[in-house]
Amino acid sequence: MEVANIFIVLLAAFAPALVWLFFFLREDAVHPEPRRLIAKVFAVGALASIPTFLVQSGLDVLLRGEFVVLVILLALVEEFFKFFAAWLVVRKDPAFDEPIDAMIYMVAASLGFATVENVFITGSTYPLSASLGAFLIAGGALTTLTYRFLGATLLHVLASSLAGYSWARGWVKGKPLHFMLLGLVGATVVHAIFNFLIYRYQYENLLFPTLFLFIAGFFVLADFEKVKKLV
Repeated sequence: MEVANIFIVLLAAFAPALVWLFFFLREDAVHPEPRRLIAKVFAVGALASIPTFLVQSGLDVLLRGEFVVLVILLALVEEFFKFFAAWLVVRKDPAFDEPIDAMIYMVAASLGFATVENVFITGSTYPLSASLGAFLIAGGALTTLTYRFLGATLLHVLASSLAGYSWARGWVKGKPLHFMLLGLVGATVVHAIFNFLIYRYQYENLLFPTLFLFIAGFFVLADFEKVKKLV
């Protein structure tokens, strides 16, 4: 049943990303971005997980015991590489021609990144050698799918969207570097706060990290509306 289990793991990994991607693509319904470019940014965002993992592994060794500093730096590394993935692909593409595009491409990059995380977390948590029945009865893939959809995958989208909003503002004002740095800081703060809340309340009450994402989501949707008015 390993083939069937692999399929379920991939479904659990890709489904949250695809749902959120289609949800946020609706924000750019007037002038939708080319699907080939969305797919390319998604793929490069996924590849960005490799250098992210290497850098984070080094930081984990160097800063073991420095919990607060480590949480912030690990979040910064993820946000930097997600942003770099989107910027690298679209910075010179003619399709990148309006402010909201910055947020859309950041969403795509973040979801590619999150999908790789989902693959490894789902695959490492639930052994592929188990029978298909046991795999499903345990609720493994479905439980992970739910948690990743409402938790880490959504976090990646929201944090990167905030960075994308700053990128859009910088693009309009002609000060891209200044605003990109501000966006990176904001995304890192959101990411680090969520990670801390998960660490603090994962065995007690997930209400707090969930509520935090709800509040962040409200601001991100508001930013999408604001960026549509930028010219």
